[in-house]
Amino acid sequence: MRNDFDFFVGTWTSRQRRLREVLTGCTEWYEFEGLSRSWSVLDGAGNIDEVTFPSQGFGGVTMRLYDAERDEWSLYWASSRTGLSLPPVVGRFDASGVGVFTADEDYEGRPIRVRFTWSDITPESCRWEQAFSVDKGETWEPNWVAEFSRSAA
Repeated sequence: MRNDFDFFVGTWTSRQRRLREVLTGCTEWYEFEGLSRSWSVLDGAGNIDEVTFPSQGFGGVTMRLYDAERDEWSLYWASSRTGLSLPPVVGRFDASGVGVFTADEDYEGRPIRVRFTWSDITPESCRWEQAFSVDKGETWEPNWVAEFSRSAA
C-alpha cells in the first residue's frame, strides 16, 4: 500500500553487521555505524533514503517506488562503491507488517536470489536484513543486518 515506508521518514542511526565473506560458509561478522536520512516523495508512493558509513568510507541511496496496479514496491539501491544495483528487489508488506522484497541477480559471477526484509517496525526502531540464496530461495544466508534507532523525525 502507498505510504508503507512512511515509518522510515526521518533521521536514524544504525548498528550495521556484515558477514565478512559471503556465500563461503563464513560465520565471522563485523560491525560499524550507519547514519541515515529518509524522506517521502510522490505523495507517499515513493521513498528515498541516503545512508553513510563513516568508518567504512562509503554510502548509498535507496529509492523505493510503489506500483498501485501491482500492489508492490520496487527498491533500487546504489552505492558510492559499486554504483546502481539492478534489478530492483520487488515485494510488499504482509498483514503482520513485515516487508519482503526479492530479485534474481548475479553475485561475483554466480546466479543468486537476493532478499531484503524489513521487520520489527516501531515508531523508534526497525530492522533490515539482506540475505542471498544460491538455490532459488530454498535456503538463505543472511549477510547484512541493520538495526535502526530514530534520532529525529
